[in-house]
Amino acid sequence: MNKILGTIFILLLLGCTQVANKHEDLAKTGSASDMKVEKSFVSFRIGVPLWISETRCNELFDLFDKYKGVTDEITFFTSETHAPLPLETIKERTAILKERMEQVRKRGYKTGINILTTIGHHNENLDNSLKGDYTPMTNIDGAVCNGSFCPNDEHIREYVRDIYQFTTNANPDYIWIDDDIRFGHMPIGQGCFCDNCLKIFEKETGIKYTRESLRKAFNEGLAEEKLKIREAWLQHNRNTISYLFELIEKTVHEINPTMPLGFMTGDRFFEGYDFDNWAKVLAGPNHVPVMWRPGGGFYNDNIPGDLAGKSHDIGRQVSVLPEEVVSIQSEIENFPYQRLKKAANIVVLEACSHIAAGCTGAAFNVLSMYDEPLDEYEPLVAKLQETRPFFDMMAKSLGRSPITGIQTFWNKSSYITGKLDNGNWTSSGNPVVSHEFYEIGLPICYSNEHSAVTILGKDNIFALPKDEIQKILSGGVYMDAPTLQQLNDMGFGELTGFEVTGSETKDRIEKFTNHPLNGDFAGRERDNRQSFWNSPAYTLRKTNVNAQALTSLIDYTGKQVSDCTMGIFENKLGGRICVAGYYPWTFMENLSKSSQAKSVFRWLSKDTLPGYIASFQKINLWIREPQDEKIALAFTNSSFDAVENMTLMLRTENTTIKLYDMECKETTIRSSGSDGLYQKFVISEVDPWQMRLVVSE
Repeated sequence: MNKILGTIFILLLLGCTQVANKHEDLAKTGSASDMKVEKSFVSFRIGVPLWISETRCNELFDLFDKYKGVTDEITFFTSETHAPLPLETIKERTAILKERMEQVRKRGYKTGINILTTIGHHNENLDNSLKGDYTPMTNIDGAVCNGSFCPNDEHIREYVRDIYQFTTNANPDYIWIDDDIRFGHMPIGQGCFCDNCLKIFEKETGIKYTRESLRKAFNEGLAEEKLKIREAWLQHNRNTISYLFELIEKTVHEINPTMPLGFMTGDRFFEGYDFDNWAKVLAGPNHVPVMWRPGGGFYNDNIPGDLAGKSHDIGRQVSVLPEEVVSIQSEIENFPYQRLKKAANIVVLEACSHIAAGCTGAAFNVLSMYDEPLDEYEPLVAKLQETRPFFDMMAKSLGRSPITGIQTFWNKSSYITGKLDNGNWTSSGNPVVSHEFYEIGLPICYSNEHSAVTILGKDNIFALPKDEIQKILSGGVYMDAPTLQQLNDMGFGELTGFEVTGSETKDRIEKFTNHPLNGDFAGRERDNRQSFWNSPAYTLRKTNVNAQALTSLIDYTGKQVSDCTMGIFENKLGGRICVAGYYPWTFMENLSKSSQAKSVFRWLSKDTLPGYIASFQKINLWIREPQDEKIALAFTNSSFDAVENMTLMLRTENTTIKLYDMECKETTIRSSGSDGLYQKFVISEVDPWQMRLVVSE
């Protein structure tokens, strides 16, 4: 213990890294509220083949030394495959890692261990993996994953205790828990429905289920009964993970009371998305600093637009973290690490995009998974070092301040609404509505608390009590026609202003009315060819004289077949509603529709929208809530075309902003005028797939 405390003291005294200082500050205060992020938290995750050979490991360290500053932390994986390893293998590897980490510290880096497999990910390398009297992860049909084990099994808990003891005794500066702590595992899908888990659920609910009867309860009967039992199962999943984390926290902190723990996540809807509570469990009674690594799928750049999609997944994850969690390193994952799968420029942009969405740094898992020279990876490391100052500038400017704008509704219980009408609930997909509004320059937000407008999709509302639905309807809301129908059926018709009177699967064309929100685009048409992309075209009827139509429907002869398919309404609570009955989520990228959307969302927000891109460009935009009356935001040109004369509208009295490119070059831009509460700033040019940081004076 004295040796550990002495090491920590020396690190702090020398100011070896900003991470050590921040962790110590947080351990003392238990809060990040008075603390600013001074630079980004950056680490590299190193596979077993690169560290188990001392010669290869030294080559790796030399590469980092050559590009000094590219990383602050070097984190070592315990395994190169995804099923749990035998205990003896973990013991041998942590003994070697103890030596490797001493070498790393001598070179001036912080260092730690990433336990890749606590309970296991999926069936891989089973011949050389953990065997014994362990309960495999089991799905609701009784199928099992032999490469992953039930976290409620007492034998696997003994195994977990042992591997975390070995890891802690190796004296890392921190320990990362990987994302196998979840219930979605190949090849079985969602678990765990083993006999022991069913017994625990019986104690929690007072009802005895078999897998068959539980499946029926999830999928059959009245909607409210299905929602209730599904919510109970989500809480069971939350409890199971908390129970495992209690074991890990106690095991580690009994050996080293100040050891920071980190956890990697994805969009964990079936697990109950209980990140705030899990972070508190991992911090333990002494409020030891906790780190987070939010992630998602973006392993190559074949579809560059998926990069922003991963940022949105990550933004949701960050939005529920307590403010005490300051080191938030996005997962940058290039598996299987073939260099031409993802360009260095995209790897750099990905890290920036995730910082814009709420992270304070990045964890790069981008190097080889083989025992081979790193020559082909050196240009990537060089590019990351070149851009590190921009990572730091973004993290310092954006910090942990909340993101504000338009929220696509979700909450911790959103998963309970999946396949509510029919189908197998446990195979439901992501419950968040997918749409294209965030590609046309409207600002995204990930939490209801900080949103100016809420987007509601079908079934969303079933994850909410009625008082919360009414609260949402007292603000700005955009919804589709099926959601309108659900709200009306629940008794909220007085607040929506419309009802659905019919739908057509025949080809229909949306036509803009002569309404002020349509501006110069009155009479424009939007034909989304239902014969190609099947989606019903809904007819809406006004149920209040104050409701107004924005678009109608015509057929292919130009004859009007519906006088309203999209409309707006302000209700008695002051809430502003927009209902869209014609392709409400897709085909937003022409000038007339994207312009209408910006007018509509600004109206819905009552001009509380923090900003938007008024010009016609493909932009992803993240705006932070003003701190000390100063605005900070970031945006990406998500196009292969250069952006010229981009018009950024900001709700501010400031008439000057500073624009920083990815080389940290500063440009001062003055307002070109105002539109109500918004100042207009024209940005002359942004290259394709580049990010910019904006801060106000």
